[in-house]
Parts: sequence; C-alpha cells; structure tokens
Amino acid sequence: MTRSSAPNSGKSIFRNWRYAVAWLLAAAGLIWVLHDIQLSKLLGQLASINWRWVALAMGCDVLSYIVQGARWQLLLRPVGKINLLQSTQAIYAGLFTSEVLPLRAGEFARSYLVARWIGANFVAIIPSIIVERLFDGVWVAIGIGLAAIFTPLPEDLLEAGDAFGIIMVLFVALFIYLVLRRPRRSERSANRGLLRWKPLRAIATLLTRLGEGLRETSRTKELYLAFVLTLLFLVLQMLASWLIMLGCGLRLSFWIGVAVFIIVSLGTLIPNAPANVGSYQFFTVVGLTLFGVDETWATGFSLFVFTLLTLPLLIIGFVALSWSGMSLAAIRQELRHRSISLL
Repeated sequence: MTRSSAPNSGKSIFRNWRYAVAWLLAAAGLIWVLHDIQLSKLLGQLASINWRWVALAMGCDVLSYIVQGARWQLLLRPVGKINLLQSTQAIYAGLFTSEVLPLRAGEFARSYLVARWIGANFVAIIPSIIVERLFDGVWVAIGIGLAAIFTPLPEDLLEAGDAFGIIMVLFVALFIYLVLRRPRRSERSANRGLLRWKPLRAIATLLTRLGEGLRETSRTKELYLAFVLTLLFLVLQMLASWLIMLGCGLRLSFWIGVAVFIIVSLGTLIPNAPANVGSYQFFTVVGLTLFGVDETWATGFSLFVFTLLTLPLLIIGFVALSWSGMSLAAIRQELRHRSISLL
C-alpha cells in the first residue's frame, strides 16, 4: 500500500462504518415499528383514506419547499444573486440526494450546485444554511411553547422541549457573538503563530470564514424577511402532516399535530439512513401513541405519511437534479476532491 492510498483507505473505512451504523439504526426502528402490527386493521385503515385531505397535504408540502427556496434566495444575497427557480431547484436536488444517500448528503449537494451556478466558493454558501437551521430551531422552540399552551403535552415532551429551548438560546447567543465580534489583528497574528499544525490551521481558517459569512448575512435587511418566511415554511410542513392525519381518520387537534411534527423533527435531527427511514417511522409512532393513538393505526400512518411525502420529493428532486446538468456521482466526486467527505 502506498502512502497516498493509506489515508484514502482510512477515510473509506470510516465512511463505511458511518453508513453501516445509519442502516442498523434504520433497521432497528423499522423492526420496532412493525414487530406487533395487526395487518387486517392496517389494511382497513388504508381503505378508509380521504384522498381530498391527502391531496391538500401534498400540495402544502410541495409549496413549503418553494417557500424554503424563497428564504434561501434571500439568505444568499451577500454571496450572489440567484432566482427563485434556481434556489428551489437546488433544494429539491438536495432533497433527492438525501432521499437516496445516507447522512443527509443533500445539504452539501444543494450547496455545491448553487456555488457552481453563481461562481462562489463552496464554503461561502454554508453560512446561509447555518442561518436556516438556526431560524428553524427558534420557531420550533416557539412552537413547543404554543403547543403546550393550547393542548396538554406529556411530561417527557415538555422536559425535552425545555432542554431544546435552552440549547436554542445558547445557539442564538453564539450566533449574536459571532456576528458582533470582530477579531483584532493581534489575535489573528497570535492564532497564526499557535496553529502551526496544518489540520488545526485549516479548521481555524474554516471557522473564520464561516464567522465572516455569518456577519455578512446578518447585515442584510433580507434576514428579517427570511425569518418570517421560516414560520410560513414550518406551518406548511405542519399542515401537510396534520392534513394526512385527518385523511387517515386520526381526528386530532392541529396542536397535537404540531406536537407530533416536532417530535419527529427533533428525533430525526441526527443524520442517519436515506430519507430518515426507520427513525421517521419510529418517532412518528412514539409521538402518536403519546396522545393515545392505537399502535397499529400509528404504524399505518407512519408508513403512509412517509410514502406520500417522500414520493413527490423523489420525482421533483430527480427532475431538478437532472436539469442541473450534474449527477450524484459527479457531485460526490467533486465534494471529495474538495476534501469534504460527508457524502
């Protein structure tokens, strides 16, 4: 084995282990969900679906990603101008990538596509996605509080909500600190002297560039509109999930639907198998059974909502990626070439 191939072999083994763990978690989630299912009751549930509610839900879901495209378009202004069609196309291409590759690889795929289209550095796109996630987290924390006001929530969910709220406060404080802080020249010189080891120096450079990107993003007036659009994006996603509940005969209040959506969102935060398969079903069943839904009905809903909301992502995402002129293999190779091995 040559010296150059040894590091690549190590990266490959590490990547394969991550993939194996992701698939094992997915299998465990599906086994837990399906282990005691009553097939006859499940088939009866599927036969009584109200497709009008389902069609409306799928429309809300598709519209939510157009809203996300508008939000991302605003957050990308400091880096370069991109139209709504391109930002939405990149998001759907990224969603398709995450549906077929593990560890949420689509976030990097969509960033690469936009960087290529506007002629920007890949790293310059990442601050916009960080701000997206921060805005999502803030509104989800607010949603937990509102749901607790309008419907009684299980004690475990309230405790998890409190912990998530504290984490979000810390992240918001860190964001404000990074935005307001300007490193002095003396500090930069000291850092260059201390970080003689190349990997540490590369990490420090990356963090510096991300901090600069966050500061540039925060100075735009579009930031506030993007924050408002985040609320619309999440409401549409919550509506999609709740409307499918109605279509499946689960007559639960909108706020219970919000609570279940939040449980699934928090449960699938950690990147895992493609499309969050396994973990999505697991946390959907956990969320519904906390509110008294029969386990078989909850299982049927978890499978049904997953299929309905995943199918449009696969179709539209495949078209979006095809029209981009790139393939999954090409994007993956390019990101590896840039020493980004998360794909």
